[in-house]
Amino acid sequence: MSIRTEKVAAVITDLLSEPLRKIASEIHAGLITVTSVKMSPDLQIAKVYISAIGGKKGITEVLTAIEQDKIRIRKHIAQNLQLRFAPELRFFRDETMDAMESIKNLLEKTKQDDIRRLQQYSNNVTEDNSNSAD
Repeated sequence: MSIRTEKVAAVITDLLSEPLRKIASEIHAGLITVTSVKMSPDLQIAKVYISAIGGKKGITEVLTAIEQDKIRIRKHIAQNLQLRFAPELRFFRDETMDAMESIKNLLEKTKQDDIRRLQQYSNNVTEDNSNSAD
């Protein structure tokens, strides 16, 4: 990304906080966080990645509420962003947390497998030493 697209993405991230806070309050979604914004090179499309923590609604319901309010959100962006055109906003679930949880589970499984193998090896060595002492 160029410096300009990064700056626009940062401004959009900041501008989204107010409308997303309102949506979270309206639907009791807890905390909605913009984890990243990726701009197209021509600044016409902004891919917004979000996560939702806590609250009574899941991420699917949060995305649905955001999609229903997308026109108002884009208008808010247009009024506060100094560009010729307000970018089209496309909202996506940020799957980083899911990936981290999956990696954590794999590491824990590997650790347990290593412990089990080490115990088996230790038991085999102890038995071999007992048999050779006889």
